[in-house]
Amino acid sequence: MIKVVTAAERHTSNREWIHSEFSFSFADYDDPSNAHFGALLAHNDNELKPEQGMHEHPHHDLEIITYVVSGVLKHQDDLGNHADLQAGSVQLMSAGTGINHSETNPSDHVDVRFLQIWLLPDRPGKTPKWDARFFPAELKLNHLLHVASGEGTQGSLQLDNDVNIYLSVLETNRELRYPQQEERRTHLYVISGNLEISCADGVFQLQQGDAARIRKSCDLTLKGISSEGDAEFILIDLP
Repeated sequence: MIKVVTAAERHTSNREWIHSEFSFSFADYDDPSNAHFGALLAHNDNELKPEQGMHEHPHHDLEIITYVVSGVLKHQDDLGNHADLQAGSVQLMSAGTGINHSETNPSDHVDVRFLQIWLLPDRPGKTPKWDARFFPAELKLNHLLHVASGEGTQGSLQLDNDVNIYLSVLETNRELRYPQQEERRTHLYVISGNLEISCADGVFQLQQGDAARIRKSCDLTLKGISSEGDAEFILIDLP
């Protein structure tokens, strides 16, 4: 079963300092019928203005994944971690028993666009941890790049739950296949460009900001169909 959620169906939060598109209930958007997809609690597409940011604030018992699409995002936390995350970077913050952090845009003229994903951990009360990695664009080209995993896959960030996160950039007319498992869920989100997904349920064409929520067995074919440029997307496999 494939449910397509279009970009227009997301909740828009537009403040002077940040523009956000929420795929699930978050902050001022309260919709009990759209609160989560399995362990996936939040999937926000943010654009943060120059020299703006979220000042230090707490989290606990969350797996927070951040993917920097463009620009630079500055991270600081009370574990002593400091990082300027370049476009192509993926950050993992396992909040556990508690962590305080801030996220800011250090540029004086360029917005930073980043995805932020919240997942439930496999159990509460773990020791907080932080990690980040930069993934060069060529590793994602026409390939599902495993960037975060609860399985400890080599080269990926280590999640504290049974979830796998992939990034990909598909050139026009290039295809990938992904075997959707019967007992699993898949959340696919188009970051830019146009993507076609197909399986026994039919053929669906997605554009930037569209998402597909997929359940039950369905061998997916993913095809880049952008008239200009490539199709970039994130795929999350979860229970």
